Amino acid sequence: MKLVTVAEMRAIEQEANAKGLSYAQMMEHAGYGLATEISKLPFPQNEIPHVLGLVGPGNNGGDTLVALAHLATKGWKTTAYLVKRKAQEDALIERLKQAGGEIISLEHDLQHTSLKSLLEQTTILIDGILGTGIQFPLKPEIAAVMETVNQTISNLAWPPDVVAVDCPSGVDCDTGQAAPEVIPASVTVCMAAVKQGLLQLPAFELAGELRVVEIGLTDEITAWKNIRHAVADADMVRDMLPARPSDAHKGTFGTLLVIAGSVNYTGAALLAGKSAYRAGTGLVQMAVPGALHPILAGNFPEATWILLPTEKGVIAEHAAEVLMKNLDRATALLIGPGLGNEETTAKFLEALLNGTSGKKNVAPIGFVRRDAPPAPNETTVTLPPMVIDADGLRHVAKLKEWHKLLPAESILTPHPGEMAALTGLEKDQIQSARLETALKYAAEWGHIVVLKGAFTVIAAPQGQATVIPVATPALARAGTGDVLAGLIGGLRAQGVPPYESAIAGAWIHAQAGLMAAEAVGDEASVLAGDVMESIRLVLSGF
Repeated sequence: MKLVTVAEMRAIEQEANAKGLSYAQMMEHAGYGLATEISKLPFPQNEIPHVLGLVGPGNNGGDTLVALAHLATKGWKTTAYLVKRKAQEDALIERLKQAGGEIISLEHDLQHTSLKSLLEQTTILIDGILGTGIQFPLKPEIAAVMETVNQTISNLAWPPDVVAVDCPSGVDCDTGQAAPEVIPASVTVCMAAVKQGLLQLPAFELAGELRVVEIGLTDEITAWKNIRHAVADADMVRDMLPARPSDAHKGTFGTLLVIAGSVNYTGAALLAGKSAYRAGTGLVQMAVPGALHPILAGNFPEATWILLPTEKGVIAEHAAEVLMKNLDRATALLIGPGLGNEETTAKFLEALLNGTSGKKNVAPIGFVRRDAPPAPNETTVTLPPMVIDADGLRHVAKLKEWHKLLPAESILTPHPGEMAALTGLEKDQIQSARLETALKYAAEWGHIVVLKGAFTVIAAPQGQATVIPVATPALARAGTGDVLAGLIGGLRAQGVPPYESAIAGAWIHAQAGLMAAEAVGDEASVLAGDVMESIRLVLSGF
């Protein structure tokens, strides 16, 4: 699903109209798609559904009239309630009349008596009053209609399902701000693309489930083709996941080497490693402080182990030499979950990224020195594709030009606090412009940025970005980031490209959070382990 601003969508429609796809044709596609989505909603099979459309003066009102006409031809009972829309010489209204639909106008129902009565009989309510060009505050007459709808519905034992056309009326589709009179929707049917304001609060909580219908656009429309931002969904992620042939073996699905853990954060390593296996990785190697091995191994028999030298319960500086001898098998490397912030671990990571394992004349990892070819006693080590998370990000942020030390298009998974450490920005600055911030630094660093939080943003250096359409407190819990890192690392180890690994991992993680909350019965009680265990439920749906 593409993600657009209001201005981008207007430009797309203008170009489409100029190239022969008229506004009337786009409205016909939109209305038909809206009717189709409404037909999919559950309703009692032993009665004819009654659909009431709140029809405003703009394009969303037009889409609603087209949808009502299509539903009327199928035998549904349909009523259009006109809000500031003139019935005279309106071809769409005449079409609905010819199909058997009923027309009622606000100008003949100033006390909302008919509106209240209709709502009591309605199975499905279509909100097509306002579109993307709203201004706050709403006009009094329109606000009064919406207040009446909300009040009446709240008193009904069986309220209708509310379907918003493109966006709930009264929502700013760029900022996500909302008028107090907004009618909360069960479903919002977006025309061609999701408007970016719907993935911001409070609009997101008012929009319900987001669905997208086609309006006839093709890649011949340059403005449409050039949209590079998207909203992740199941179909997108399904296409990103690797095939699992019947004749596969564990080597088919790669090896993830996880550098994680410290005496204070033992569980982080466990969550990351197990999540990688849940993602389908063939083998997970755990590189952990040696002192942690007894407790971890007893809880994770599926892993293999690289025991790193330890200093006071964390990875020691000279552990880089041990690790470099164990890179041959890894198809991806995850660094960071639960490492801790001790200086000795920081020096370990610096040594690892610079290729200084404690021996002299070791070339930088992934590079041959430009000033001279390697001498016979030098070793050039190439790092596998990399994911850096949590404490790993805070450590690398302290290194000069750290982003140049990483393999190309490494995946960085910061939450806003870690992003602040990487960029020097304040968290409020980051949160107020999440998409723009992720895109800017992905391009500047040359790496994939996964900016975690409500509506996680995945940005690529080339300017693409994808937003995960989930905001839930079920994921606001220690350890859930380790689960995400393991998921992304596990997919990367299987050969999924970096941008796709980040998108698929973040989407699966978000869905697992929702499923865990449903299974536990309370978002406040979800543990990171519940999220990790729910990964299998998400993947079983593909």
